[in-house]
Amino acid sequence: MGDGTSNGPMSVRTAREVYKSLKTPEAVTIYCSMPVSTPVSLPAMPAIGADVRETDDTFFKVFDFRFVNGKPYDEATFNAGTPVAVITESISRALFGSTESAGKEFLLNHAPYRVVGVVKDVSTLADASYGQVWIPFTSTDLPSDTWSDQHMGMMSVTILARSHDDFGEIRAEAKRRMSEYNSILADQGYTLIDRNRPYDQETQSISFAANLEPDLKSARRERAIIFIILLLVPAINLSSMTQSRLRQRVAEIGVRRAFGSTRMEMVGQIIMENLVVTLLAGAVGLFISIVMAYLGTDILFAQPYSATLNAPTVDSSILLHPSTFLYALLFCFVLNLLSSGIPAWRASRTSIVNALGGRIH
Repeated sequence: MGDGTSNGPMSVRTAREVYKSLKTPEAVTIYCSMPVSTPVSLPAMPAIGADVRETDDTFFKVFDFRFVNGKPYDEATFNAGTPVAVITESISRALFGSTESAGKEFLLNHAPYRVVGVVKDVSTLADASYGQVWIPFTSTDLPSDTWSDQHMGMMSVTILARSHDDFGEIRAEAKRRMSEYNSILADQGYTLIDRNRPYDQETQSISFAANLEPDLKSARRERAIIFIILLLVPAINLSSMTQSRLRQRVAEIGVRRAFGSTRMEMVGQIIMENLVVTLLAGAVGLFISIVMAYLGTDILFAQPYSATLNAPTVDSSILLHPSTFLYALLFCFVLNLLSSGIPAWRASRTSIVNALGGRIH
């Protein structure tokens, strides 16, 4: 920007002009790009540190929060800059001894704030929505924390589309708004560079730096290679094990063939036997993985960069997602086909005479 470049979050003004004005999305929220550790307390009580994120009222429409008491602050409260807060269960218990704290007051950085809602704790892995206390940014001086003639600041934006089909139109509309805004800034010698933003969740998840556009194709290719290796290596090993077990059952195969079993029946039974074993092993592996994930949270879910000093936290809603479980079952099924299908077919083609003699070929 100007004579050089400046990478970082945007100001409230830029966020409103470029993104909040979009018509295609269902909702657009503006919020502080990272939470800030801030003292919270009750009068005559020692303060505790809490990660505070400043947001608008739309924030709670874009992100999914589970309210256990009260409700989020509304548009009127936000516009008025009323000092209210949504807090997590853990902060509510630490301050008030229970989660029923809506309507009660506490001190946030020595300023009085009233609790309007209490939510379930949010995982630190939820970079955009994580916090322990959420307050309207209109209740602080955050909007004035800007540079580059008020074009850069401390704010980020998340867009909620009505459907996946709207992504293209949202990007096109955002490009038009950025172009219009840049035409105004040109007189001041500034140009905003969006690096093909807004990103979808997949692209944002691999984004590392504000001045580098993520390479989605490369990331997908790396994941595909890893998945293929994870699928093929165990399949080859299991195929060898299946072949070894079938050699021990050659005589059984011969007897069953002699009594009228067809090749397809033999193949089907062998595959089903291996499928049961694979699914049982998959279930055991899934259970062990969950246990290890809980025990090794600090190592497995360590982030290369985090705005909070709190250790990574996960819960069952993150570790056990229905689609993930179904993909795991599909993985087990494909692994079973690869490891037992070919050996079973070869064993079924063994002649009855050779099978009875203990020879698989």
